[in-house]
Amino acid sequence: MTGSVEKVLHTESELEAIAARLAGHAAANLMIYLRGPLGAGKTTFARGFLRGLGYTGVVKSPTYTLVEPYSFDSMMCYHFDLYRLADPEELEFTGARDYFNESSICLIEWPEKAAGFLAEEDIDCVLEHHPQGRKMTLNACSAKGEEILLRLKAD
Repeated sequence: MTGSVEKVLHTESELEAIAARLAGHAAANLMIYLRGPLGAGKTTFARGFLRGLGYTGVVKSPTYTLVEPYSFDSMMCYHFDLYRLADPEELEFTGARDYFNESSICLIEWPEKAAGFLAEEDIDCVLEHHPQGRKMTLNACSAKGEEILLRLKAD
């Protein structure tokens, strides 16, 4: 895939705004991996994305529960935080594979912790600390991801 978007974001609000814009182009049956060091903005991205889908409640990191479900009219969005996952097989025992389906969007923080047990990503979001805030790189990893990033660039 060739599609990518790279931005330097100065504030959390900017990160949330671009995540919300991305959500405006998203549809069910979508996997977004969120990568980056602690404090880089993965949960902030998830909060903005959920706001873009219309969620108005509190968005918290599911560090201890592994997954937080969010219900919308036509789909579910699952926010995973796999930071505390000790073994990728643990994810299998949670029934997480049931969440990777045609009627859900999955946002997965620390996907490398569950290598081999996750569905393939459509968009890989890499967040890094940057002298001016954060650097975000969105990479398309499927035709669906590429189409979404093309729409994001156009709006």
